[in-house]
Amino acid sequence: MSQPLCARRWPTRRCAEATTLRLGLVGNPRYAGLAAVVADITRLSASRGWSLATHTTTIPPDATSVARIDPDAIDFLITLGGDGTLLVGARLLEGRPVPILGINFGRVGFLTSVPREQLTMALDACASGEHVVSERATLEAVVRSADGTERAVLHGLNDIVLHKGGVARVVRFQVLIDGDAMGPISADGLVIASPTGSTAYSLSAGGPVVVPTLDAIIVTPICAHSLGVRPIVVRGDAVVRIEPANPAPFELLVSVDGQQTAELEPDGSLEVRTADTRVRLVRFPGSGFFPRLRDKLHWGDLSDRGA
Repeated sequence: MSQPLCARRWPTRRCAEATTLRLGLVGNPRYAGLAAVVADITRLSASRGWSLATHTTTIPPDATSVARIDPDAIDFLITLGGDGTLLVGARLLEGRPVPILGINFGRVGFLTSVPREQLTMALDACASGEHVVSERATLEAVVRSADGTERAVLHGLNDIVLHKGGVARVVRFQVLIDGDAMGPISADGLVIASPTGSTAYSLSAGGPVVVPTLDAIIVTPICAHSLGVRPIVVRGDAVVRIEPANPAPFELLVSVDGQQTAELEPDGSLEVRTADTRVRLVRFPGSGFFPRLRDKLHWGDLSDRGA
């Protein structure tokens, strides 16, 4: 069982020194006990003099229909769920500089801030300014038609994935980095990830772990059909352009953080670059990236672990 945040890492200041917070709330109803936690936050806010400027407690299967949050009316956004819920919250902020306090209801919760048992202490710490904000780069994906017309502009924190729709088949891509052709790639798809997203789908596809504060973009083929094709890390200011190679598939989909999709035409193109906006994640002293790797992804050997 985890030690309480305050007891383990730092002394908590008196509530009299804390700031009045305006809180936004996004919750995933698939997790048991959500209603009770929302009730606890409501009572806690009333006792501390905080306001719940937005009170969204359901996320339907179609995430695009989530009630809009006014990012200008909140100081923190609380997400109640797993990493997927946090990604929904990040998108709803629309690039505003609002820190996200992710409360983990799921199994791994790599992006979230604390487990649900430490919610009260985490909120008190945020009110007292005893938190750290970790700024994360985001990605912008521009889907173009054959004539260069923009069909969709999408933004994500983790990754942009290009893959075949319908029947699972090999797809051939031409990948260019700042106009310099890497050569055609035959694979089941392609993951273009931010450093934050390097520990998500890209890692599962064999990509490298990249420290999330680095300025980089990771290009990871999914099940490449050649041993000579490997993931590659490029500069953060690079433009990654992907064009379907002949014979072009009839249905290619662009997925952003596993939540938004757009169709790429057979003669179209996809351009991915680092966006101008950042996502701000709440972190606490002692919860750095490498301890998180160790704790969440079981990084390293087992020599210091119990049988």
